[in-house]
Amino acid sequence: MVFISVTRLRLRAWRFLPAFLWLSFASERQAKQALGNIKTKLVADANFTFWTLTMWENEAAMRAFMTTGSHRQAMPKLVEWCDEATVVHWEQEREEFPTMAEAYQRMQKQGRWSKLNHPSVAHQNREIAMPKS
Repeated sequence: MVFISVTRLRLRAWRFLPAFLWLSFASERQAKQALGNIKTKLVADANFTFWTLTMWENEAAMRAFMTTGSHRQAMPKLVEWCDEATVVHWEQEREEFPTMAEAYQRMQKQGRWSKLNHPSVAHQNREIAMPKS
C-alpha cells in the first residue's frame, strides 16, 4: 500500500511565477530526498496551473516532508499567490502514479479547497478545470 498526494495550484498573476517556480523546484528536490518518498512528479498545465503528484510509503512520511524545508517555506505564500488551490490524498495498492484523468476525478470528488486571499469564481464554486496535460 502506498500513499498518494496530489495538489493543484493556479497562480493568479504571472508576476508570482519566478518565485513560485524557484520554490517548486526546491520542494521537488526536497521531496525526492525525503525519507519515505517513492516518486515525485510536477505537471505544468494551462493558465498558470500546476499539479504535483507524490507517492509515499505512508502518510506520516508525507507530513514530515510537508512541514519542513522549502515546502514549509512555500505553503504560506500560496494564500496570496494562488486563486485556486486544492489537495487530495488516498492510499492505493499499485506503485504507479494515477493518470491525470484519475487525479482530476479524485480531486473533483474528494479534494479539499484551500482558503485563499483572492479566490477565483471557479474556486469559490468548487470547480476544477480538466487538465490539458
